[in-house]
Amino acid sequence: MKTKNDGLFQLIKEYLTIYLPKQKIASEHTIKSYRETLNLFITYISLQKDGTLAKVSLDDLTRENIENFLSWICEKRACGASTANQRLSAIRAFLKYASGKNILYVSCYTASRNIPLRKTEKKFIVMHFSESARDAMLLQPDPKKKNQHRDLFFLILLYDTGARDSEMLDMHPADIVTNCGAPYVVIRGKGKKIRTVPIMDETVQHFRSYCRRFGIDTYDKSAPLFYTMIHGEKCRMSDDNVARFIGKYADMARKSCAEVPKHVTPHMWRHSRAIHLYRKGVPLPLISEWLGHSNMETTLIYAYADTEMKRTAIEKATATNHPLYKQKETETTEGDNDNLRRYCGLK
Repeated sequence: MKTKNDGLFQLIKEYLTIYLPKQKIASEHTIKSYRETLNLFITYISLQKDGTLAKVSLDDLTRENIENFLSWICEKRACGASTANQRLSAIRAFLKYASGKNILYVSCYTASRNIPLRKTEKKFIVMHFSESARDAMLLQPDPKKKNQHRDLFFLILLYDTGARDSEMLDMHPADIVTNCGAPYVVIRGKGKKIRTVPIMDETVQHFRSYCRRFGIDTYDKSAPLFYTMIHGEKCRMSDDNVARFIGKYADMARKSCAEVPKHVTPHMWRHSRAIHLYRKGVPLPLISEWLGHSNMETTLIYAYADTEMKRTAIEKATATNHPLYKQKETETTEGDNDNLRRYCGLK
């Protein structure tokens, strides 16, 4: 297709299909995120030009258009500041690549670097559920039914490892190592960082049962551990499928357990596991390593968010036998001014 913008679209193609996957060795999730951002940005610009994509050109990659695009996704698509910052970072990354390929893009890249990031508020609320809610949800899948047997094992492994949804779906059977004294799971995290997480013996039993039921080779390093059959082939299970059955079991469990939150997501299982470990006294640095956080500050959110531990600490501090609060009950009368002042802490 010949357009006046072959240079721009050719650069986008090379960036997404050659540079990111083959030179930078970016993960599929990173490439997907950049593709979505560039697609959305180009679409936004085309809407200002009667919707004709071919009319988008180098001249449109201005600071004004980028800032208007960020405002548009926040106002029209209800995106938050953090999402807008991610979109801006993706646009900058592409323009940096483009400026190295074509000097005409240097000014575009410089302009994008001068756009300030949006201010984001630190969130100290972590959506999680109680251990009672966890137990109620795990009771919902019927292991006698094949797909629900799979769902049950997915939830057990999801909670035991505290893995992200994408990390679960990227697992292969061989990633679960059981032929050793302390079984563990190899998890490929963000930035292709690999970590190992120990798992419980009960989880190993569920893993073996799942493999027997589905005819899975436990040493397979290529096939997805969790899959759906499409045209007779094993295909990696989708995020939507996971979100669907987790929501379904949460709705079922809520009928018998009021502690189950209204909206349960796959990531909430990860948060809940971290909160439960923290409450049991596991040090935050260990939880950080276990979750695969690159920055310890990310893990501190669990310390800020755990109101239950704060409540327990306050109750201990204000117990009747606490020396700070051991005071004789003082009977006061209307005319006993000294005692009244002393009782109120005025004297």
